[in-house]
Amino acid sequence: MSKVVLAIGGNAIIKEGQKGTIEEQRENLVESSAPVLDLMEQGHTVVITHGNGPQVGNTLIRGEMAKSVIPEYPLDVYGAETQGNLGYLIQQTFKNKMAERNINKTIATVVTQSVVSKDDSAFENPTKPIGPFYSKEDMEKIVAERNLTFVEDAGRGYRRVVASPKPVRIVEKEAIETLLNNGISVISTGGGGIPVIENDGKIEGIEAVIDKDFASALLAADINADYLFILTGVEQVAINFGKPNQENLLEMTIDDALRYLDEGQFPKGSMGPKIEAAILFLQKGGKNVIITSIDKLQDAIEGKTGTRIVM
Repeated sequence: MSKVVLAIGGNAIIKEGQKGTIEEQRENLVESSAPVLDLMEQGHTVVITHGNGPQVGNTLIRGEMAKSVIPEYPLDVYGAETQGNLGYLIQQTFKNKMAERNINKTIATVVTQSVVSKDDSAFENPTKPIGPFYSKEDMEKIVAERNLTFVEDAGRGYRRVVASPKPVRIVEKEAIETLLNNGISVISTGGGGIPVIENDGKIEGIEAVIDKDFASALLAADINADYLFILTGVEQVAINFGKPNQENLLEMTIDDALRYLDEGQFPKGSMGPKIEAAILFLQKGGKNVIITSIDKLQDAIEGKTGTRIVM
């Protein structure tokens, strides 16, 4: 029985142009569930990780609009809230579809914390935009009150930015392993995990955003997963993307990937972090890492498509 970690992108839960209603998210999850259930039917034990960017953004807007009535929460608590919400939706959707297909397996959600280093250089240069847009006047009021960091965003207004440090440890790793070893599939590490730091053996939340693919790669390596799938909106990784000489890649080595990163083939805002996460998994002892779209899971595991990165 193999362990498979599936890092599902936000596009599988809220599609571009959608409002993000619960009904829309349920429908998208139903649509995405079939390839994952196919793996379960074949005997794989699955860990599902997922993004939560749009959901956290909506939660921040809700908190901002309601702050005159109820207190605002810190970003780590909003991360925990959305992990629970999305875990519930994914878990319920999959359980219902499993019942339809007579798949007699259990799936459970683990609200997951990811330890980051308080000395990570990302804290010195926050770059990850979150939440609503503000006018210059409103932004200046918030900065005076709370000393937050904002950047102007392409003429649309000012937006808060936070650090995106690298995860170094998944707090609930042992709990996740125990569930997997008992044949229970797991939903975990939503949004990269709730960012926490360690002080004298104790952990505490910190306002930051962790890259979901990095956290998924770390978890996959730590639990000795047989496969890490980084799922995105394209079937294969390509060089010269969108150009007449675009080349889709079925396989590339770490050296190839590093060279392409240096050449700027994989932008930081899209494919770059996925490639870096794949490399992290392999360097920590992982064996099989594939980047593809969720509908091509089966073909990718059979080597027919997707992009496999190897040592």
